[in-house]
Amino acid sequence: MKFGLTGDTHNNLKNIKIICDIFNNEDINFVVHTGDITLPKSLEAFNKLKMPLKGVFGNNDQEEKESLSLVCDKFGFEFDDGPKKLSHDGRDIYIVHDPLDIEDYFYGRNNIIVHGHTHRFRDEQIHETYIFNPGECAGMMKGKNNIGIVDLFKNTMRIVNF
Repeated sequence: MKFGLTGDTHNNLKNIKIICDIFNNEDINFVVHTGDITLPKSLEAFNKLKMPLKGVFGNNDQEEKESLSLVCDKFGFEFDDGPKKLSHDGRDIYIVHDPLDIEDYFYGRNNIIVHGHTHRFRDEQIHETYIFNPGECAGMMKGKNNIGIVDLFKNTMRIVNF
């Protein structure tokens, strides 16, 4: 089981198209967005994905949350305020936007925590828990756009740079 990981897309429609194209060419089961989509038109652009989109709203989504929720309803995207917990193959995946929202109960053997907010790459293990953030993908740092592919069986994260 693999999932795609992105976040902090901040209305960059050009990058969202590239992100969707990359994920559609990968063997993944779903995509997680860690928040800061910002406007409904940006979330709508993710309808090009061939797999489910799940995620949380970020701090920059709050003013448009009602409109973003309508887009989620229209396309079947699964978003909420977070933290969001997914369980796959006996493993828990916790999704938060801000790493300061990571709670002690998220930590557990082979759990995975994914976050955004910082625009910085993070791939580490703490208390037998994997913590990932692919980093920048909003186009704010040219040539440093990353998304991630998380393999639940191998406990690995592969970065795709674009």
